[in-house]
Amino acid sequence: MGEAPMPDNDVLVEISDLKTYFFLEEGTVRAVDGASFSIRRGETLGVVGESGCGKSVTAQSILRIVPDPGRILQGEIVYHRRRWHADGSTLTERVLLTELAPYGPEMRAIRGAEIAMVFQEPMTALSPVHTIGDQIMEVFIVHQGASRAEAREKCIAILERVGMPKPHRVADSYPHQLSGGMRQRAMIAMALSCNPSLLIADEPTTALDVTTQALILDLMRRLRDEIGMSIMLVTHNLGVVAEMAERVVVMYLGRVVESADVDAIFFDPKHPYLRALLKSIPQFGTKSRRRLEPIEGSVPDPYNIPPGCPFHPRCPDVIAGLCESVAPEGVTLAHSHYVECHLYR
Repeated sequence: MGEAPMPDNDVLVEISDLKTYFFLEEGTVRAVDGASFSIRRGETLGVVGESGCGKSVTAQSILRIVPDPGRILQGEIVYHRRRWHADGSTLTERVLLTELAPYGPEMRAIRGAEIAMVFQEPMTALSPVHTIGDQIMEVFIVHQGASRAEAREKCIAILERVGMPKPHRVADSYPHQLSGGMRQRAMIAMALSCNPSLLIADEPTTALDVTTQALILDLMRRLRDEIGMSIMLVTHNLGVVAEMAERVVVMYLGRVVESADVDAIFFDPKHPYLRALLKSIPQFGTKSRRRLEPIEGSVPDPYNIPPGCPFHPRCPDVIAGLCESVAPEGVTLAHSHYVECHLYR
């Protein structure tokens, strides 16, 4: 694991040595290549990294919706489901998601009801030929057995809950008739319909103006506190992570290279990749004329990941003769700060 062990009661989802590959004619893409981390109950976990580092495929793996020709080759994804009894006691059930049939009845019952997802682009995630109301009502009909009349009432109520203006009119509208912010609210309403234990938000503020971004983030934070759910926030925006997350996982080429609480990530970064990321973003509130420092090079070709440490071709702290040939092992430093780098072995 990329973290210090935690009590089972604190863990909601546990990912261990996950490998999700895509087998294409051009070669094999190791989208997720041995990632390990956990999501605690009631927390917001930020998952950051450049495009192509495996963040979204990790989220798809949890929901078992990896598109063809991708498949999970190795590792475990464990969902610790909590059941409540009439006498007030609780029982935690260990569900191994990686052993469930992706479209079997048990995984279908979990997907959307207990683990839900807000996708990166609502226009591609929402059906263009069905109204917003019909799409949200389907969640209540499928997962709660509600009648159409009951589902309609619940649909209006959840649209009101996410602050949608004129929810009755929106319910009868098609996605193309709504603004980007309203479509994102509709996606969040659909995801929260069954009060999930985990909400996976994949770049939830992409392509939104800054005012709408702030409203969406405030909405997610408020609903998290009301429901008590966990959020896995997948993003490349470190500003969003600083505002929303309690803990952060940093991914590079399918691996977790660093994880810690949000303060340690910003004020005590360890991995050269994370340090470079932080140096490449503008600093507000300072009169310094310091130029931004871009990360040298680019993310390697996914068909040809370099041996040793995958970041070594771009690393300013590379150790000659070691980083090019030997893959680094992870080490947990003080305060559960995990880093995968030869500098700390």
